[in-house]
Amino acid sequence: MSRQLNAVITKEENWYVARCVELGVVSQGKSIEEAKANLKEAVELSLESFGAEDLPENTGEVILYPLEVASGR
Repeated sequence: MSRQLNAVITKEENWYVARCVELGVVSQGKSIEEAKANLKEAVELSLESFGAEDLPENTGEVILYPLEVASGR
């Protein structure tokens, strides 16, 4: 069975960090493609280990926007 999940990739110094929104699984790579492949592997391993019974439903929509907040400094 195949599931569609949402992922976010951010650039942090020399690495691309990929996060699965629904599961909180994180991986990284030196390129976007490497980060995507590593995240896919990490999510599949997580699902094998912990199962997919309680996997949240995909809402199909992720909205990202820059959020500016006071830092208290």
